Parts: sequence; structure tokens; C-alpha cells
Amino acid sequence: MNDVGTSYILWFACFLQLHGLHRLYNRKIGTGLLWFFTFGLLGIGQLVDLLLIPGMVEEHNSKVRAKLGYSPKGIPLNQPAVTVTVPPTRDQLMVKLVKAAAARGGKISVTQAVMDTGVGFGEVEAVLKQMLKSGYVTVDNHPTTGVVIYHFLEL
Repeated sequence: MNDVGTSYILWFACFLQLHGLHRLYNRKIGTGLLWFFTFGLLGIGQLVDLLLIPGMVEEHNSKVRAKLGYSPKGIPLNQPAVTVTVPPTRDQLMVKLVKAAAARGGKISVTQAVMDTGVGFGEVEAVLKQMLKSGYVTVDNHPTTGVVIYHFLEL
């Protein structure tokens, strides 16, 4: 972002025969070079720019903001929408677990349940243990891997 004060300091470089530096600073390359080679349009353009510098700076800064995705006031545009996911209730999780187990032949491990429901390990394991206490499932180990498998009796 450009600064009006810096533009005025660069304008004063005309006293060192460096006309148009303030225009180059504000990305007005064509007219900046014209001012440089014509001594600020023989000094007339240089004097007029004393009034135009704030507008030049604002125009440049607006272009930069637009390129970066901000409004002229500096407010971000096109922000991605924030999605808030509400975790399922215990009863909803139980239903998801039953459906996931049905899709897997009535048996499911904690890891498979996490993948199918999108809920964390602790929550899934707590609900499966609650279902075990209620008698909806039994627990067994996979014969090869030893992974704990929950078997839904009614499926």
C-alpha cells in the first residue's frame, strides 16, 4: 500500500531534476516516464500533481486491494463459507452405528465405525460400550488380527 506522504516526498525530488518519481511510485509508468523526460511537462504537470497526488495514491491502493480480494474499504471479499458441523446426539450415533454394521454384515470395529460415522474414537467406543451393556451387541476378537469386533445380534 502506498502512502501520500511518500508520494509528496518523491514529488519534491523534482528539485533534484528527478521529475515523475511520485507517478512511478503510484504505478503510473507511462506518465511517470513522460514527466521524467519532459521535466514534469515543463513544470506545469509537476505543479498540477500537487493536487492530484492523494487521488493517485487512493487509486493505486484500490487496485492493490482489489487484486488481493478486498473491497475499497479493506473488507475481505469472497471469504469461504464457514461450515459448522454439529456432532450427532448419542441416539443418532447409535443409529449410524447400526446402519454401518448392517453394511458390514452385522460386525464392526471401532476404526470402521469412526470411518463410517465421522465421529471420534472416544465417542464411538463409549457408545459401543453402552450398547454392549444394554445387550445390543457382543464383543469378540478378530481371529487373525486380534482387533475388537462388535457383533450386532439382531443383524
